[in-house]
This record gives sequence, C-alpha cells and structure tokens, in this order.
Amino acid sequence: MDLWATVPYYTAYLAKALLAEGEVDLQVGSMDYYLDPKCFSSRGIRVDPGLVNVVGRFRLPRLLRRVLKLAEGMVNLAALTLRFAVRSPDVVHVQYLPMLRSGLPLDLWFVEFCQRRGVKIVLTAHDLPPSDAGEADVRAFRELYARVDGIICHSESIRARLAAEYAVPEAKVRVIAHGPFFYDLPASGEVETLRGFGLEAAGVVVLWQGILFPYKGVDVLLRAWRAVEARVDGAWLVVAGTGSPELVEQIRAQVAALGLKRVRLEFRFVTAEELVALYRRADVVVYPYRTITTSGALATGLALGKSIVASDLPVFRELLTDRENALLVPAEDGDALAGALVELAQDRGLRERLAGRVGAMDFGDGAWRAIAEKTVAAYQGVLGDG
Repeated sequence: MDLWATVPYYTAYLAKALLAEGEVDLQVGSMDYYLDPKCFSSRGIRVDPGLVNVVGRFRLPRLLRRVLKLAEGMVNLAALTLRFAVRSPDVVHVQYLPMLRSGLPLDLWFVEFCQRRGVKIVLTAHDLPPSDAGEADVRAFRELYARVDGIICHSESIRARLAAEYAVPEAKVRVIAHGPFFYDLPASGEVETLRGFGLEAAGVVVLWQGILFPYKGVDVLLRAWRAVEARVDGAWLVVAGTGSPELVEQIRAQVAALGLKRVRLEFRFVTAEELVALYRRADVVVYPYRTITTSGALATGLALGKSIVASDLPVFRELLTDRENALLVPAEDGDALAGALVELAQDRGLRERLAGRVGAMDFGDGAWRAIAEKTVAAYQGVLGDG
C-alpha cells in the first residue's frame, strides 16, 4: 500500500522481488508515478489503487496535482473499504500514509478498519518524524507504531530510536536493508545521455543525487567544494535532484555567493536512464547528510560499485567502514569533507580500491532476493506462522 506513489521505486522493486519469491499473492495498491508512468509496468507490476488511477498519468501543476491526488486518494480508500468489507487480504503492507502526514488521517482510519476486519498491518518506517516535528505529529506516529502489528525499518540504529523515542518493543521491529535502484538498467547509450550535462571535458566528477532536503547537507558540500576547486584542477561537482523552490533558490544563491565555477546544478526530475549514466560517469558519490534513517541513493551507489564519501552516521556505518570501502567524515564538518574529496580526487588508486570493495558487496539482485525473503518472514511473523 503506497496509494500516492510516495516511494514508487522502492514499492516497484520490492513487489518485483516478492513476486519472484513466489510465496505471496500480491496486489500493489498504488497510483502510477507521474514523473515515470512506466515505473511499475516496466518491472512487470500492475497497480491497483482501488478504483481510480488517473492523476499519476499526467504532469500537472504542483498545487492542482496535490488537490487531485487527495481527491483520488479519498475515492480509492472508499473503494478499498468496500472491497475489503467483502473479502480482506491477510496482510496490508503499508509503505506510506501521506494523509496522516498532512493532518488528515483518512488512511490511518482505513488501517484501523482493516484491523477490525482481522487484517494484519505491517508498516515500513522509511523515515521518522523530524526532530522539530510538533507534538501532534509525534503523538500521531506514536499511536501508529503502537497500533500496527509489525514494523520494518532499514537499520539497527532506527530500531533503537523507535524503542527509545516511541516505546516500540524491539521484538516488534524487523531490520531489513534498503535495496538498490536502477542497477539493472542497461549501460547502452550513456555517451549520448550524458551529452546534455556538459561533462565531456570534465576530469574527476563528484555526484550528489537525491531529493533536496536541508538534512542532506548540500550546503555543507558546497562550502567544501570551494576548497576542492582550489586544489584539484578539472574536478566537477554535479548536484542532481528535485526539491522545494525555496531550497533550490538557496542553493543557487550559495553557489553564486561562493563563486563556484565547476558545479553543475540539475534541479529537475532526472530520468532513470540519466541517473544511471551519471552514476557510472561519476568517480565519487557523496552523501554529506546531517542525519539519516535510510538512503536509497546510497543503496544505488553501492549497487553500481562507486567510491563513496559519506557522513560518519550510525546508519551509514552499518554498511560502510572508513578506509575499507568508503571515506567517512564527521557530519557538518566542511573541512573534513573537503579533505576527503580532495584525497579521492587526487588518488585514483584509492578510488579504485574503495570501489572494488563496494562492488564485492554484491548489492544488486542478491540484495533484493534477501529483502524479499525477510519481508515474507515478516508477513508470516504477524500471521503467527513464523
């Protein structure tokens, strides 16, 4: 259940792996993803959001899209309620409750209805409420975590936070790693795909990619990049992703204020093909986060065997070890980040050694097979079968 396609690629890759596992009769409750309408169908997934699946097939102005998604979501919740009143599934695996996060808990009421029908609810906690969340938000999620039958999170550190901050029994939570995206796309046509990024004459390329949020530390990266530009000839930084107009303008203004010359800003939806081409062209991928619960971008960097610089955070340390398969630096330490980027940019042997060790982790199809097996075990656990 990801009715608004909030985490469409995660839902699609997980559904594909569960279907291949063969132990689950699976229906994917999601609308189409408006930025990539073939996100599901290209992976052999047929979505069934309830009744209506229209909004996700068109690129609409942001406000209009949100209003129509809300209306379509309400219609689909009503349709699913009627359907489940006749015949309920054994388990509903919730990826996101967007209405709850918007202060309109219709999707939470739907979850409660399902439980009254005897349906078990498994929730994937992709992220936790931010540290500055209001008391109402914290209370709503504390009640949600208490209500569901099982929780999946992507790291031991988040399981510990669920216990410490939300009083969730650790036995209720299963840790299942976040899988990679796009690693399975073909490498053909990358030269043509990259032509629009203007990197033909670039030397070392450093890539930051993702959805822009303040906690992801792009401002720290830009401050560090000034030192990299001064010390490494020909190095280019690519920042690719989407975010709020306010944050986009802040980043543009920071680039201008710092006088940065070798920064490519791609503030738009980057297609999966473009994304893979960028990752494969990049010599280094960087994750300068202030805090993190999970990272699909990191999983993709691992799957594509890249040399990595990341903040020294508990979630990252579960996969990365400093100077073994990555360089880790203190969060928000621009000088340390600059030093790590300069070191990797100037030392090709170190880049190749770190990338080789990342590649040896085999973070591709094997990762999703393991994720599917553990997810099926989570379903069996709430049903009392495992």
